[in-house]
Amino acid sequence: MRTLVTGGVRSGKSAHAESLLAGMPVTYIAPGPTADDADWAARVAAHRARRPSEWSTVETGDLVSALSVEGPVLIDCLGTWLNRWLDERQLWETDTETAVASVATELDRIVVAIRQDPARDLVVVTNEVGLGVVPEHRSGRLFRDLLGLINQRVAAACDEVHLVIAGRVLTL
Repeated sequence: MRTLVTGGVRSGKSAHAESLLAGMPVTYIAPGPTADDADWAARVAAHRARRPSEWSTVETGDLVSALSVEGPVLIDCLGTWLNRWLDERQLWETDTETAVASVATELDRIVVAIRQDPARDLVVVTNEVGLGVVPEHRSGRLFRDLLGLINQRVAAACDEVHLVIAGRVLTL
C-alpha cells in the first residue's frame, strides 16, 4: 500500500504516518535540510525519540536512491525535501520556469520510483500549504506552488491519501 499523508504543520500527520507502519522494520527517510539550527535540531530529535529504535534512518535529499531499499519505507516529508532541493541548487531567486523545470525533472524520477514496487508498504508525508493566504514574498509563493504540484503528482502515484487535521484523519 502506498499512502500519502498530508496536513498542516503540527496536525499530527507524522505520528499518523508512523502508526501506519507500526510493528514493521521501516526505513525512515529524512530528506530535510541539514541546517545548523537549534529549533530544527529539536524537532528532529523529537521525531527520532518517537520512532521505534529498530527503524533505520537515512538522511538524504536523494529520494530516488533512498527508495531503492527493500521493505517498508516512510518519507517525512516532501516539504522539507523541496526546501532542501531549492536551497542546494540556489533556486529561490531564479526565474520560476527554471525552478519548476528543476523540480519537475526530479519529481518525474521520484514518481517512477514510488510506482516501482506497488506491493511495498510506503508512506509519504507532506505539508498541505494551499489552504491559507497568498504568501507576500515570491519565495513563499514559489514554495507553495511547487509543493502543490509535487503533492498532486505523488497523490496520483499512491493508493490512498490521508488528510490529517487536528489529529483527526480523513481518507480522501
